[in-house]
Amino acid sequence: MKREFIPFEEILDETFGRPGTAEREQFDLSIELWMVGETIKDLRKKKNLTQGALGELVGVKGAQISKIERGQNMTLDTIIKVMKALDVNAKLQISSSGLNLAH
Repeated sequence: MKREFIPFEEILDETFGRPGTAEREQFDLSIELWMVGETIKDLRKKKNLTQGALGELVGVKGAQISKIERGQNMTLDTIIKVMKALDVNAKLQISSSGLNLAH
């Protein structure tokens, strides 16, 4: 029995729409925000901080840090406060091709 392999881009197109469609743009943004959240989580863990402790440094509750680390309820102001609290020099690049957080 021969199996047919479907390219990943084709699966994305069928599931979330072709690039440039509103559905695909929303999906791509959610992935980018998730990646920013994962970066924040990695940096927090390297500093041996709990979500609650980082929240205290930032001025938000630990639950808000949890949401940020999952790519939810993220504002530019909060990202800046988080980076300052983590004592990290970071560059957030926002362009037509998406988000990129470099530290």
